[in-house]
Amino acid sequence: QVHLVESGGGSVQAGGSLRLSCAVSGYTYSSYCLGWFRQAPGKEREGVATIWTGGGSTYYADSVKGRFTISQDNAKNTLYLQMNSLKPEDTAMYYCAADPRRNLCSRLDWVDIYNYWGQGTQVTVSS
Repeated sequence: QVHLVESGGGSVQAGGSLRLSCAVSGYTYSSYCLGWFRQAPGKEREGVATIWTGGGSTYYADSVKGRFTISQDNAKNTLYLQMNSLKPEDTAMYYCAADPRRNLCSRLDWVDIYNYWGQGTQVTVSS
């Protein structure tokens, strides 16, 4: 059973930066697709960025390309999301998720089929 715990959310002004962390434990497969997702009030959950732990391939939503960077620290079993140039529309609850199926990584629209989810961390960007 994979367990994920997010941290690092908070409130920031537009143009600021935050780094989210997701501590992952309980791996049973050699590689996973790890992803960051977000859900704003009244909106559906959407994919933000994913990474395949087996080779490091990364994928980003168009709305965050050039501003957000997903990365992993294998030694610490931690997933990160560095968020720069934040905008008010980035305000949402951010979740990390994991799944051993590699094909999920390239499809950021495949959201709800991930097997394992964290509890979420709130990010609020004020204008």
